[in-house]
Amino acid sequence: QRPICMGVENIYRDFAYIYDKLMYDVDYKEWADYIEKIFQEYEVKPSLIADLGCGTGNFCVEMDKKGYEMIGIDSSLDMLNCAKKKSEGRNILYLNQDMTDFELYGTVDAIVSLMDSINYLTYIKDIKKLLKLVKNYLNPGGLFIFDINTPYKFKNILKDNVFYDVSDEITYVWQNNFDSKRKICEFDITFFVKEGQYYNRYDEVHYERCYEIEELKKVIVSSGMTLVNVYDSMTLNRPLPKSERVFFVCKNGG
Repeated sequence: QRPICMGVENIYRDFAYIYDKLMYDVDYKEWADYIEKIFQEYEVKPSLIADLGCGTGNFCVEMDKKGYEMIGIDSSLDMLNCAKKKSEGRNILYLNQDMTDFELYGTVDAIVSLMDSINYLTYIKDIKKLLKLVKNYLNPGGLFIFDINTPYKFKNILKDNVFYDVSDEITYVWQNNFDSKRKICEFDITFFVKEGQYYNRYDEVHYERCYEIEELKKVIVSSGMTLVNVYDSMTLNRPLPKSERVFFVCKNGG
């Protein structure tokens, strides 16, 4: 098993162009279906949706197929270049902006931030900045949905663990170091990509912050947003003690 913990940061360079190859086992259609299920659960019918930390655009494409109008926002220009190529012929707007300092042309009906992008915000003050912007650009009654890697996952699965995958086209070694005092997990990734007869080596270092669920609940409430619910990953059930990923559903207004 390997961790799925890529998010949005300007650290993506060469990595952006092989991101989809590494994330081959992520079912983006399933993610899109799940988000739509949440919309249906709360009887909202958004038309325009913003995706904060859209990466290479896979979720935006899936939602576009469902008929939603999408805006993808990411701080990595390389990620967005990949997104634009796979979105040719689709009416998806991509913006090269930081998710803690983004600016839209108007309000939207829903905002999402997926694939533990929130964990990539390593300071609580950045989450507060993001929530302020979300509240500003989200229509009244609109939903903000995001997920995080849970403390259980950081402490029991990611902590000081090594993941690897070997194939003919790409091989990677993924080493984690979790600082429990600072609540920061460092992902040291080395990958080898076959190009012709040879393999090129690339190295990346990423960081994620471990947030307690109760900690984020308080920040959401203090932002003026309404916390509607917290769900175990891909379900409408309450989180379990060993949940590895949870989704927060917030509403702009009561």
